[in-house]
Amino acid sequence: MTAEQLKQLESRLWKTADDLRANSKLTASEYSFPVLGLIFLRQAFNRYVNAKIEIEKHLPVHPVRGVRPIEKNDFLTAKAIFLPENSQWNTIANLPDSADLGEYINEAMRGIESEYEALVGVLPKDYNLFDKDLLQRLIRVFNDESLNDVTGDVFGRIYEFFLNKFAMIGAQEGGEFFTPPSLVNTIVKIIEPNHGIVADIAVGSAGMFVQTAHFIEDEEGVDPSNKVTFYGQEKADTNTRLAKMNMAIHGLEGSILQGNTFYEDKHELLGRCDYIMANPPFNVDGIDKSKDSVKKDKRLPFGLPKNDNGNYLWIQYFYSLLNETGRAGFVMASSASDAGHSEKDIRQKLVETGAVDVMVSIGTKFFYTRSLPCTLWFFDRSKEKDSVRANKTLMLDLRDVYRKVSSNLHDFTPEQLNNIQAIVGLYRGKREVFDKTMVHYFETINEHLTELTAKAQNLADDYTNGLKPTFENSLPKEWIAKWKETIDQDDIAFTEQVADELAKTRLVYNNTKPLATLDKAFTDHLKKAKRGYNNFLKAINAFVKEAGKEDDLRKNKDWKTDVLDKLKQMELDFVQYSHAIDQILYFNKEAHWLISRFPNSEYADVAGLCKVVDKTEIANNDFSLTAGRYVGVAPQIDEDFDYEERMAEIKVELLSLNEEAVGLAEQIQLNLTELGL
Repeated sequence: MTAEQLKQLESRLWKTADDLRANSKLTASEYSFPVLGLIFLRQAFNRYVNAKIEIEKHLPVHPVRGVRPIEKNDFLTAKAIFLPENSQWNTIANLPDSADLGEYINEAMRGIESEYEALVGVLPKDYNLFDKDLLQRLIRVFNDESLNDVTGDVFGRIYEFFLNKFAMIGAQEGGEFFTPPSLVNTIVKIIEPNHGIVADIAVGSAGMFVQTAHFIEDEEGVDPSNKVTFYGQEKADTNTRLAKMNMAIHGLEGSILQGNTFYEDKHELLGRCDYIMANPPFNVDGIDKSKDSVKKDKRLPFGLPKNDNGNYLWIQYFYSLLNETGRAGFVMASSASDAGHSEKDIRQKLVETGAVDVMVSIGTKFFYTRSLPCTLWFFDRSKEKDSVRANKTLMLDLRDVYRKVSSNLHDFTPEQLNNIQAIVGLYRGKREVFDKTMVHYFETINEHLTELTAKAQNLADDYTNGLKPTFENSLPKEWIAKWKETIDQDDIAFTEQVADELAKTRLVYNNTKPLATLDKAFTDHLKKAKRGYNNFLKAINAFVKEAGKEDDLRKNKDWKTDVLDKLKQMELDFVQYSHAIDQILYFNKEAHWLISRFPNSEYADVAGLCKVVDKTEIANNDFSLTAGRYVGVAPQIDEDFDYEERMAEIKVELLSLNEEAVGLAEQIQLNLTELGL
């Protein structure tokens, strides 16, 4: 299944499931966990069926007793969950209408829990809250035929997609269980967790672990379970269950325990972790610092902060749980980077260790439930013993780097994440990621240039060998004259010219000299070609509509069908042509963003973006770890401002505002109705 197909499937499943929720009496919180449970059941069944097929191929055969029966352990070896018959999806999907569906699914969940101690008390068992009709319709949603043959990873992505969507609508304690994928991926790409103990002591729904697994699979092509061991701790029961279910649906194993991190280290991880990743709750107060477990906590090597705020407890936990070469990456309130008094003293001690590796400022609107900016902190304990590295910290200000998803939500594109990882790699003296990123950009641009060459020629052929002869052979003379006056023949000639030029243009990556992307003249040429053919199609459509009113043509159904078929083909080819141009412009823009700042493929300070500072400079700035305080301001150059892109962003904002307006209007109407007005 391609990424585009998966995206379409996710959106279709979500829309149907969310429409059902909107028409039910359930709140988003009541609805979310059971729906995730159904995805879990569906995925578990797919794994079970596929595993059973493979197991049966390799079962030992005894000369007397015959083929050995399948055992539960066979499924463990195949990384699948053994399912009792009453817990299998096809059994549930084919229940008669007379069955008590809600209670049956509850029993199905209990059946799975009875087989696996790690899942006891984890799976949702409150399906009796659902109306029978709602449950039946939900079962039909996830009984979609397109899900029959998908892999576990696809189900994992669907599960993540639904988690994301539920967080956006405020399910499960205001979305606090879920760290937006952009921030998780930024942390993963910077600390590069690929071995040993990986821990998250504010684990939420285990998103950090899932993305670590994706990172290991993508970067090294190996099974994550052979490389890392996951340890998680979480205060809230619901979140602990979400995390265990998320791990299971991705085929991951780990120990996730419930406990309040302020008072206990359930896994006794002090000094043991190779990697720490977390998004702890910000600015927590009410911590009982009179407890011995807090006053004598060995996880607080720099002392107990005097103010009633948990931020500098978390920061010290993350530092002290690392081993001598461990790395940590975590989300923190921006205010913590400049906090004063006892927190400043702790921050000073942290800086003096040399472990503070990278500080990243993130702009507003990256969270679903709050719009405040945040900071990503990164520790690297291996720096402490290297006198050169220990004196350096990378300040990276990404407040102006984002994609506008809607008027109230931002994120990072995959390419922006790659660029961030490449910058950090250059800072660390490793340009492999930079080279890999640039090769990917250039190869992708070249692939789309090749595609565009063919699409441009197709468009020219659609008209020259398709529509044009039809017009010439069937239009009345007066309409032929109108056609030649109305349609700008230069537009199609321009498209043919573009095809010729594209055939000669390719980017070459050479890591021994400064790089160059497609120049502005060429990209402007592509934009002009896209606009020109779009205008060409509009003019033809308008002409055909007008000509179709003429008596002879109006009565000629064959002509209308023939012309409309050819127009449809032209429009389909134009969609692909337009998409190829958009992809070229997009990847060229991302490539240009990176190499214009680092033209020699080496790290350099860039005003407004990044700067490497030493301990003295940090001390002179009151031990502030706010990136913006050091990187300065980027020069404001407006000559390359992309008005088309800005108009697209405005369109997204307008769409979001319109949706909000509709929602407000509906709520006002509901309120008036309830008041009897």
